[in-house]
Amino acid sequence: MFEKSKYVERRQKLMSLVKQGVILLLGNKEVSLNYPANTYSFRQDSSFLYFIGLDIPNLAALIDVEKNDVVLYGDDIDIEDVIWMGHLPSIKDLAALSGIEHVKPFAELAKDLETFSSRKIHFTPPYRNANKIYISESLKMPLAKLKENSSVELSKAIALLRSVKDADEIAHLDEIMAFGYEMHVTAMKMAQEGMHEQKIAGAIEGIALQYGARVSFPVILSKHGEILHNHHHNNILKKGDLLLCDAGFESNMGYATDNTRTIPVGGDFSQKQREIYEIVLKANNTAIAMSKPGVFYRDVHLASAKIVAEGLKALGLMKGDIENAVAQGAHALFYPHGLGHMMGLDVHDMEDIGENYVGYDETVQRSDQFGLAYLRLAKKLQPGFVLTVEPGIYFIPALIDMWKAEHKFEQFIDYDKVETYKGFGGIRLEDDILITETGCRIMGNNRIPITPEEVEETVKSACKAK
Repeated sequence: MFEKSKYVERRQKLMSLVKQGVILLLGNKEVSLNYPANTYSFRQDSSFLYFIGLDIPNLAALIDVEKNDVVLYGDDIDIEDVIWMGHLPSIKDLAALSGIEHVKPFAELAKDLETFSSRKIHFTPPYRNANKIYISESLKMPLAKLKENSSVELSKAIALLRSVKDADEIAHLDEIMAFGYEMHVTAMKMAQEGMHEQKIAGAIEGIALQYGARVSFPVILSKHGEILHNHHHNNILKKGDLLLCDAGFESNMGYATDNTRTIPVGGDFSQKQREIYEIVLKANNTAIAMSKPGVFYRDVHLASAKIVAEGLKALGLMKGDIENAVAQGAHALFYPHGLGHMMGLDVHDMEDIGENYVGYDETVQRSDQFGLAYLRLAKKLQPGFVLTVEPGIYFIPALIDMWKAEHKFEQFIDYDKVETYKGFGGIRLEDDILITETGCRIMGNNRIPITPEEVEETVKSACKAK
């Protein structure tokens, strides 16, 4: 936890934005894996962590905005709990860590919610079934109506507050970037002929575990990098394969890193691989250079798309007027996702409260164009934003076949040339950046190796060490 004054200050700011009613912050419960006592690793709700800070199951808080009052709900452990889990602080002691004076047993929460039924009760869209059921029963609200009855006012307030990271959050994120660095450099060194993907995935997840935390999302690691979120690690690597590794570290305070590197197995890019890699790297570096306060991230995304399209045109894969090609979305055959997303307590920060409240606002609306529609962050950048920059180029056989059969964008795409790239896979390069007062910087002390030369040398260094 941070100092308790930080949580008090955050709640005061929240109350200044949500001007009346009662705010329900419902923590998460344990979730059973295959029988009640065998549970998944516990993960607290991120907004509960942000405003309360307590990483313990079966807690909730009610904030009475008009009375400027906060109550923490939870139960003290009994002797059976002590036998199995050891001594734990009392609810009163836990509340004190968060700067909360009033505590009640958890059972009283439902009663208190009933007494507040005549007032506006603010809650964010619940995503865990247990919390959905609890809110539904406590507020006498159909499950199907929970999302539409969740508080837009609260969601927007949380998005406003959590989007801008303070100095302590930034320092913590910088610190944990070192673990993400170690994960990716380890993956590079293990990317050798005959290696099983699962061994690499397990090794880098083990790094997160050995630092007392976890990965920030299931590891994406595969020589089939054309599958954007490929969680299958069943392949044996061969020299000449491209291994895409998208992985991050999540600290025991819930803060995340998220990086992607694409690695030549054995340590040498082929000419074909290097040509595509250089395009993606240029798009990445250009997007980072463009990112600064006052710039719409949608514009940065489109600039990266033009670089991708121009690079592919130089290789004969695209043709025609590049401005028109990108405007119409022809590049999305190769680059079918957005440039990046907000990051912080969640690897896709605040996605649970609604991406349109986090990445969009009244000044920019989500596109319905294929590819651009997947852009998670489009709005104007501000100092304190932490976000990812992750352009990519992919050769997805099913998508190529579909567009070719539909004669789609034939004025911009040379399908005969594209056919020769089937089986190439995909390349994505992702960095985490902080928007500063004058521009941006890459998070952490050291950028994960990214130039072709750096990556090749890192892969080969494993052989030299033997």
